[in-house]
Amino acid sequence: MIAFDLLVAICLLYVALLFGVAFLADRRAAAGRGGWLRSPLIYTLSLSVYCTAWTFYGAVGYAARSGLEFVTIYLGPTLIFIGWWWTLRKLVRIGRTQRITSIADLISSRYGKSNALGVIVTLIAVVGVTPYIALQLQSVTLSFAVFAPSGAGPWALTDLNSTALTVAGGLALFTILFGTRNLDANERHHGVVIAIAVEAVVKLIALLAVGVFVVWGLAGGVSAMIERIEASPLAGMPIQPGRWIGLTFLAAAAILTLPRMFQVLVVENENERHLATASWAFPAYLCLMSLFVVPIAVVGLAEMPAGANPDLFVLTLPLAHGHDGLAALAFLGGFSSATSMVIVASIALSTMVSNHIVMPLFLSLTRTSAPMSGDVRMLVLRARRFSIGGVLLLGYLYYRMSGGSEALAAIGLISFAGIAQVLPALVGGIMWRGATRLGALAGLTLGFGLWAYTLLLPSFGGGAVMGPALLAEGPWGISWLRPQGLFGLDGLDPLVHALVVSMAANVLGFVTVSLMTFPDPIERIQAAQFVNVFDHSSAGPGWRQGGAEAEDLLLMAQRIMGADEAQALFRRSAADQGKQGFLPDITPDFLQRLERALAGSVGAATAHAMVGQIVGRSAVSVEDLMRVADETAQMMEYSSQLEAKSEELARTARQLREANEKLTELSVQKDAFLSQISHELRTPMTSIRAFSEILMGADGMRPEDMGRYSRIIHEESLRLTRLLDDLLDLSVLENGQVSLNLQEVTLADLIDRAVAATGSLQGGLTIRRDAAAERVRLMTDGDRLSQVFINLISNAHKYCDAEGPELTIRVRAARGAVAVDFVDNGSGIPERSQAIIFEKFSRLTDPRKAGGAGLGLAICREIMGRLGGSIVYLPGQGGAAFRVSLPQVRAEAA
Repeated sequence: MIAFDLLVAICLLYVALLFGVAFLADRRAAAGRGGWLRSPLIYTLSLSVYCTAWTFYGAVGYAARSGLEFVTIYLGPTLIFIGWWWTLRKLVRIGRTQRITSIADLISSRYGKSNALGVIVTLIAVVGVTPYIALQLQSVTLSFAVFAPSGAGPWALTDLNSTALTVAGGLALFTILFGTRNLDANERHHGVVIAIAVEAVVKLIALLAVGVFVVWGLAGGVSAMIERIEASPLAGMPIQPGRWIGLTFLAAAAILTLPRMFQVLVVENENERHLATASWAFPAYLCLMSLFVVPIAVVGLAEMPAGANPDLFVLTLPLAHGHDGLAALAFLGGFSSATSMVIVASIALSTMVSNHIVMPLFLSLTRTSAPMSGDVRMLVLRARRFSIGGVLLLGYLYYRMSGGSEALAAIGLISFAGIAQVLPALVGGIMWRGATRLGALAGLTLGFGLWAYTLLLPSFGGGAVMGPALLAEGPWGISWLRPQGLFGLDGLDPLVHALVVSMAANVLGFVTVSLMTFPDPIERIQAAQFVNVFDHSSAGPGWRQGGAEAEDLLLMAQRIMGADEAQALFRRSAADQGKQGFLPDITPDFLQRLERALAGSVGAATAHAMVGQIVGRSAVSVEDLMRVADETAQMMEYSSQLEAKSEELARTARQLREANEKLTELSVQKDAFLSQISHELRTPMTSIRAFSEILMGADGMRPEDMGRYSRIIHEESLRLTRLLDDLLDLSVLENGQVSLNLQEVTLADLIDRAVAATGSLQGGLTIRRDAAAERVRLMTDGDRLSQVFINLISNAHKYCDAEGPELTIRVRAARGAVAVDFVDNGSGIPERSQAIIFEKFSRLTDPRKAGGAGLGLAICREIMGRLGGSIVYLPGQGGAAFRVSLPQVRAEAA
């Protein structure tokens, strides 16, 4: 037999080869010279990660124990790739358009970017895949034990547990080195994919070599092999239709739901056209992997000693006949089968853990502090590295607790049944627009809980987790609650029983709760994006017009994507907007673009939350609502026109809606104005007329009464004059008939003049200023600009409702422009009124009450327009806040 130290050396050389291949592939991909890395052949070979130690070792053992039932392992994936090719293409398209990083990310994004769903799917995946990782550790450990010398020599394996721990540590090191070297915006790992492709070739050649040896070297050819099969116990093993259907379903579900399969099938896909090749090439690969399973099982049962482990026939048959080189090749094939699965599964699970558990926790802890603090990029990488170690540790612990069952296939089926609980939410989400987040939560919770109760916990053996009494009699002696006879379903195979109970509850909960609940707007938009992905290729709901600073977003993006990539994204976006530098305007389109870029590194749900933490809530755009409404008949009539002009229609509809709201409000204000102006004119005119008639018949009136009545007539005349002046002033400004008196003035003098002019107003308003900042010379019309300042200060006197009213005047001179902010400490202006406060007749108080005619801010807007500047309302400042700005050509620094 081959020396064990030589086998260890071969194994280390093989691992070094994989390191070298992965390293070179990463280098070539980074240099843009890896076109062949993105070929359909490499993609198809990467799918072979499905063929783990279960299919390399366990399929032979499965055939030896259950006959042709092992075929279901290969039949399920074949049916999916041939019959559900369109569904696979849909998944790949969704992954590319939505920048999906994992199966948890896809389900989370589909159901309104719900991170709660992402957490649940992540936990299901970790728990479901743990038995499968234990299976791989067990297969490698048992294969080492076959070659290890007995006794107490230096290479003797006296403790298989320590060997499994060593294997887990080595796999963790390799995965960390090539799976978490950096954060890829597309979350693709070229080096790992190439290493998996190499392992796919190695394990296929190894299994075919052993099969050729068995058929032609031991059995004497095809005819003799057929005779042996017909005479073997396998030929007489009955076929159980229930198990065949259940196992075929599990294998088919595994292709769609296993994290490692989703990783290579969807996330690592470079071109969805590669699926056309994979649809026939991958079933052909599975066919070759299963070609010699039955011959090896038959010959092994006939020639190996009674009690020999049939899972290891692939190794022990060559060794028993002195073919050490073939045995070493078979060992490498099994080693490749196990390691490729563990590597990809660890990468997928670590991505899910970091994106849906670690990052949301980090966001919640930093919600009240700076937008993003610390090096988030390194946080994500460290989280993924620790997650890889944790996942492999869980697999090792399951291996220890389960006692290392000899039936590898049984462990694999437990894992398949657990992860299959994701299937209803996945398939329902991409096929049914009525599926809701609460429905998915209900289905996942019910299905996973019943799987754990009926299959996972009993797999640890009697007494480990569940006592023998509970397994035999049920909790509290209630027989219909027995884990393997739940609801009185006795007589079924334990696996079939668990599958039927858990999937039935899962589907029932998913459909029932979805029908009873209604999705929110973002869920409906995401549903339209996913279900109709071939019609819509954008990335879901948009954002409100920018309320964040570009610098904050750039800082966050650099910490996630890296400085170079983030700066390149911002520079391209600014250039697309016709701007120079790194700071584009914070438009909804840019925010959506940034979210998609971040999603490639931290997942769609976390990216949405990170952008939302800085920017605020996302908005449902008119375009998005049109996508949702295309399920109605009238939208179908205009679908082709909407496809071509969706952006224009969205913008127009948004403007029309805003205009309609403004017109409605202005109509109310106009009616109020007419009523108010009538009151404002009638009241002084009535007073003037009344007191004039009194004075006309004032024979014998006392002088003091005559003086009082004259003053009333004078004051009412001034009141009329001010009203008419405002109306005339606004008319002159609107018609462009005003002439400006441009001269050099000092901003501080204008503000002093405005403060003095309003000093007689009641209200006790405290004004805070920064005299140093106000030393700015302007070339403008000082009288008109003072008129604007007076109006703003007067409004603060009238409308600031704080107990201690204060007005802060801040002057900022930057980039050749001057901005003067007037911010009070009151309750501010309601959001619904902010859009119309600069319109004529608009008043903040009840229009029916006495007061101004609502022309002040309208006059201010016209004045600033004539001066070449602007006046705007600044929301979110704690009170009413206005900004008066003068452009560069009007301002000169002192």
